[in-house]
Amino acid sequence: MKSIGFIGLGLMGHGMAKNLLKKGHALAFLVHRNRANLGDLLDLGGKEVKSARQLAEVSDCTILCVTGTPQVEANVYGGLLEGARKGQIVVDCSTSMPESTDRIRADFEKKGVRFVDAPLARTPQHAEEGKLNCMVGADDATYAEVKPVLEKFCENIFHVGGPGTGHKIKLVYNFVAMAHAAVTCESLAACARVGISAEKFFQLVSAGGANSNMFQMVVPKALKGELDGLMFTLGNAKKDIGYYQQMVAGASLAGPMGSALHQVLVQANALGLGEKFVPSLLEAYERVNALQIVQR
Repeated sequence: MKSIGFIGLGLMGHGMAKNLLKKGHALAFLVHRNRANLGDLLDLGGKEVKSARQLAEVSDCTILCVTGTPQVEANVYGGLLEGARKGQIVVDCSTSMPESTDRIRADFEKKGVRFVDAPLARTPQHAEEGKLNCMVGADDATYAEVKPVLEKFCENIFHVGGPGTGHKIKLVYNFVAMAHAAVTCESLAACARVGISAEKFFQLVSAGGANSNMFQMVVPKALKGELDGLMFTLGNAKKDIGYYQQMVAGASLAGPMGSALHQVLVQANALGLGEKFVPSLLEAYERVNALQIVQR
C-alpha cells in the first residue's frame, strides 16, 4: 500500500498526513474547507484531488480522519464507495458510531473492499510527532496489512478485536477520559466555592491515588489561567459521549454516569463553549455558579 488517500486535514489529520509523506508514501488528499495548512504537505509532494471518487481511484488505501459519523458517511456515499475497487482498504480513524460502521463495512464488502475502524487517541502534538495511539478493529490478515501504514503516525497500536471493535472501545475510552476531565473541573469549582486553595488541592491530588494523567493535563495549566491543557473541543466531547450513550443504550446497559457526563457537556455547549477546549468546562462552572475558579 504505497499510495495513500487522505480525507480530514484538521488538528490530528495534518500531522498524520505529513508523517506519511515524510516516511515514504505517495499521498493524495481531499480538502473540504480549511486550506490554511496545505503548504508543507504540498512541499513534501502531496497531491490535491477534487473529489472523493477521484481519491479512491488513485489510492491503494484511503484514510478518513473527520469529525464523526455524518462526515464519514458523506465521504463514503459521496464518492469513496463509488470509486472503490476490489482489494482496496479504507481506514476510518474518526470516532464514529459502531452501527454506522457496520453498515458501511457491509456496503464496501460488496465491492471487495475492506473497511477498518482504527480510531485514535492522544493530541495534535503527538500527531505531528508520529506518536498517536490507535485501536484497530479488523481480522488478523487485514490488521497485518494496515499496521505498517499506521506505524507511520502511531507509537502504540492496539489490535483490539475483529471488525467494529475499534470504534466501540474508543467510545468507552472517551467516556473515561471525559469523565476524568469533568470531575477534575468540578472539583476545582468546589474548591473555589468552599474556600480551598486550588494550588494546595493540586499538590494533594498530585501526591495521592486520585491523581491521573488527565488531572495533570488540565490543572497545572489552568492554575496559570490557560485552558488548553487538553486540545479537544467541547463540541467533539459532547458528540463522542452522545455516541457512547447511544451505544450503551442499544446494549441495554444500566449505567447512569454516562448520562450525567453527557448533560455536563450539553450544558457547556449550550453556553456557547463548543469551539473551546475541554478545560473550558471551568468557564461553564464559573458561569452557572457565579464564581471565579481560576485567574485569567
